[in-house]
Amino acid sequence: MVKTNIPLSVLNLVPLRTGEGPKEAIDAMIDLAQAAEQMGYTRYWIAEHHNTPSLASSATAILIKHTLENTEKIRVGAGGIMLPNHSPLVVAEQFGTMETLYPNRVDLGLGRAPGTDMLTATALRRNKHDSVYTFPNDVKAILQYFGPEEKQGYVQAFPGVGTNVPIYILGSSTDSAKLAASLGLPYAFASHFAPQQMDQAIEIYRNNFQPSEYLDEPYMIVCLNVIAAETDEEARKEYTSLQQFFLNVVRGTKLPLQAPVDNMDGIWTEEEKAMVSASIRVTFLGSKKSIREQFLQFQQKYNVDELMAVTYIFDKEKQKRSYDIFKNAVEGA
Repeated sequence: MVKTNIPLSVLNLVPLRTGEGPKEAIDAMIDLAQAAEQMGYTRYWIAEHHNTPSLASSATAILIKHTLENTEKIRVGAGGIMLPNHSPLVVAEQFGTMETLYPNRVDLGLGRAPGTDMLTATALRRNKHDSVYTFPNDVKAILQYFGPEEKQGYVQAFPGVGTNVPIYILGSSTDSAKLAASLGLPYAFASHFAPQQMDQAIEIYRNNFQPSEYLDEPYMIVCLNVIAAETDEEARKEYTSLQQFFLNVVRGTKLPLQAPVDNMDGIWTEEEKAMVSASIRVTFLGSKKSIREQFLQFQQKYNVDELMAVTYIFDKEKQKRSYDIFKNAVEGA
């Protein structure tokens, strides 16, 4: 049976817009969180990135705390904490503390990538070893730190023990799908920037899922780009901000979020266009009617349990309106 009444959530990378600095980006993050809460979104996740002047999301736990204290009921979490950069104990202490302050509102998504380039990753590393390979054991350590008193070892997270902060495995490859399945944890796939292995990862996760104390059956979240507007034509113009943002990635430039343009033809080459288009091909784009059709087609194929939308729109009011249109479209309102 195709699920059409599913939770909807928001991912924010806290982008800087042209002409603005980190403070304005963080203020916009809060403004969007408050709007998403009013609209009835389920959760609001903030991603970890480093050495990226176009994003203000490096101190992710601090931003999550800031969002929690400026909202009332929406779940707030990490999408995600890049675990190779952090001690599992410190992560457990931070999120255990937030869960203590804001009960039943904190999520912890965990990723195995560094969230940056390799030179910066080296500067971030807590040891000389490649902790990407210790990711499964690090996840298990955090699960234990959040668990009951009787399952603790000598080293414990205070606050943390018994908080049972929900953990989600994040990924953009099949490796993470296998891990989420083997641990019986919910899985969130990053199709908003790396859709190449999405189909295979979803299949692997579902086929290999092992029921656990955390989940009886698979719980699949897909994160995708959403650019919704009053008309398809307006949405296509707003979409050019997303295209320019990903052109940064292709070129290795670090420009802030740009205003939309009428035409991308004079901005990128055919090769750049192909590379950007491949990265953001999983995008819901258009009016409410168009978004509704795209959602139903997506669910016919993937039937996921939750969708998480990331929306790069330059105008902040239009960004909020996009989330409103998306939610109404999915709900058939």
